[in-house]
Amino acid sequence: MSPSTKPRSSAYSRRRTRAVESFASAADCIGPVEPGMALFAITRGQFSMLDAVQHVLSQVGRAEVSIWTWAIAEYEVEVFTAFLRDGRITGGTLVIDRSAEQRNAALIQEWRERFGADRVRVCTTHAKIARVWTGTHRVLLRGSMNLNFNPRFEQLDITEGGPDFDLVSEIEGELPVLRPMCEYAEAERASKTSKAFETSTLELFRGTKVWAK
Repeated sequence: MSPSTKPRSSAYSRRRTRAVESFASAADCIGPVEPGMALFAITRGQFSMLDAVQHVLSQVGRAEVSIWTWAIAEYEVEVFTAFLRDGRITGGTLVIDRSAEQRNAALIQEWRERFGADRVRVCTTHAKIARVWTGTHRVLLRGSMNLNFNPRFEQLDITEGGPDFDLVSEIEGELPVLRPMCEYAEAERASKTSKAFETSTLELFRGTKVWAK
């Protein structure tokens, strides 16, 4: 086993698992949020990650929330601010790709001002993840869907408790709080992406956009 692999055991190995094809809302697709649940869903984009988070909040009550996303828009910031004002969330952490801050510096700064300077973790990420937790629930959502509506095939996994939630929490806690509008090298170091490849491999792609074919 590679030393970079971090195996984790769990008492949740016998989860109550469900797999669904959904043409309905987040509430109808996800259903009750129960201890030890595990749901895999394929949708046609009828709801977004934000809708899924909102449903989980309706199930577990007031909670802390963290969101990992590649990009964020004004609507999403306003929704989370509304959640904070009406008491649905006690705090919101945003894990965001550096490119998003380059495109929407004022928006990311607004999140800092509303939720706290330490509630934005800038890095290099394309992950779509959300954590919702209380004193009794630890819900992890991850999938292909963005925060916004997108009528395409999307997939979503939701679990309550277990090592997957702990792993994301651990990585999130290790991310440093970088200064606004940081350099790419700072975000890259924070993300430790260079550790995933040999130096000789990385040199092949210097100066090339990562999505170039």
